[in-house]
Amino acid sequence: MFAAMFGSVEQGIIYAIMALGVYLTFRVLDFPDLTVDGSFVTGASTAATMIVFGFHPIIATASALVVGFLAGCITGLLHTKGKINPLLSGILMMIALYSINLRIMGLTTENSVGRPNISLMKLDTVFTKFHQFWGSLGIDPFLNQILTKLGVKFLPTTWGIFFLMVVVTLLIKFVADWFLQTEVGLAIRATGDNRRMIRSFSANTDNFIILGLGISNALVAFSGALIAQYSKFSDIGMGIGMIIIGLASVIIGEAIFGTKTIVRTTLAVVAGAIIYRIVLGLALRIDLLDTGDMKLITAIIVILALIVPQLFEKSREKKRKAKRHAERLASLSKLEKGEGKLNAEARTD
Repeated sequence: MFAAMFGSVEQGIIYAIMALGVYLTFRVLDFPDLTVDGSFVTGASTAATMIVFGFHPIIATASALVVGFLAGCITGLLHTKGKINPLLSGILMMIALYSINLRIMGLTTENSVGRPNISLMKLDTVFTKFHQFWGSLGIDPFLNQILTKLGVKFLPTTWGIFFLMVVVTLLIKFVADWFLQTEVGLAIRATGDNRRMIRSFSANTDNFIILGLGISNALVAFSGALIAQYSKFSDIGMGIGMIIIGLASVIIGEAIFGTKTIVRTTLAVVAGAIIYRIVLGLALRIDLLDTGDMKLITAIIVILALIVPQLFEKSREKKRKAKRHAERLASLSKLEKGEGKLNAEARTD
């Protein structure tokens, strides 16, 4: 049980980077970007292909950032310069990326034809490189010894991936917090809130939209590259429904932790991604469900995340109304008593 939940947390931390990208488009820019389903695979296929060709895993992962940024910028150009509907521009780019991703992975074949998947089982990745360094520190035996004393039977093979991804994800989160409070970041936030207002200050909203979409899809592609190296394969279908997973992470995090400040909201998104993977892992342990039901479980989680907060809010609103009504009745009764005393005193006089 502990090992399974530990794996869910590891994956959740990696997917949190993708969720931060989705947050930038859907919440900050107010742009329904469906490019995510394609750019996630673009990052995975780019990193996997470069690793197969012998590039260092860090260079391959950084390249995924660049490719994802370009994909997002193209979506922005389709919307701003091509005057295409935001939803449609994302769908068009997602469809185009399907063939592009096949071609990218197809570069590893002799004829450069489309290839649906790449295996990284016998190749070095970011995680295997880091594991070599982590193993020399002797932290794994120390932590596992503590868990053994606490009665945990099934222990994780390594804590290295967990600590590495915590550092990387938090670093990205802090950079995102800083960026959204800079002049450009504030302009992007203002563009999402009210485009007409920001245009009245002679700002070019098109550039802000393109930049925001580029950064968002860069994070999504980066997450895809890490997931491909974590799972040791890249597949053309691994991005299906990724936008729903990102939205589920955002909605769950916001519902539980709130959205009062940018720092709190981004932390809520990261926590939401981890909670989502834990809930999904627990659901898959039910005998009636298997891995083929993941999309159904995701849909149910999103529906619950949307409906349950509304029910709680309605319940809180009813309590507030009842409290206000009771306070009004109490004040009226006090007034009536006061008037009664005045009338009684007037009669005696």
